[in-house]
Amino acid sequence: MTTNTEGVIKYQLEYTTAPSLPAEHVREINAWRKILYLLQLVGQDESRYGGYGFGNISQRLDKQRFVISGTQTGALPDLTPEHYAIVLACHPAQNRLVGEGPIRPSSEALTHGVVYALDADIQWVMHAHSPHIWQHAEALDIPLTAADVPYGSPEMAAEVERLFQETTVADKGIFSMAGHEDGIVTFGRTAEDAGAVMLAYLSQAFQLDN
Repeated sequence: MTTNTEGVIKYQLEYTTAPSLPAEHVREINAWRKILYLLQLVGQDESRYGGYGFGNISQRLDKQRFVISGTQTGALPDLTPEHYAIVLACHPAQNRLVGEGPIRPSSEALTHGVVYALDADIQWVMHAHSPHIWQHAEALDIPLTAADVPYGSPEMAAEVERLFQETTVADKGIFSMAGHEDGIVTFGRTAEDAGAVMLAYLSQAFQLDN
């Protein structure tokens, strides 16, 4: 898969414009999104992925709903409540997502929804773009989705489900998207859990660089 469609929503989106969440409801997710931005795991760079924004973060609200950073917000160093969407329902088999908010949800929202559906204990998902981790994924024994599966697709959703069934991904809290250049996903019960996994593997990748 080429990267010239990076950051483009591929699923069928049933979207309704709605007010943003109160600022206190996005304070924690916004803080962690800022950390990912400062680490260049979320952002936008004209020399990468055709210039599209990359990376996103989400937090479960209840059994089915989750809040996620909006599509094409990667270039912004600081987000506000207006930059977050709520996913109300996720239907991977039909390649369909229902969302609302002041902005449309991220192009990777379908994958986030699958992770939440597979484990009720998972409360946070972070999708970063890390060349360092991605290039060393096999050496770091990170579970990999198939290289011929594109992001934001029913096939990717099925691959994530396969990883949960056939690998130790649930224990590791991380997987690499082999067909999605530099795509890395971490998850956990808390933001600290998901963030710590990301940083631990980033540190190990840097050590392999040397």
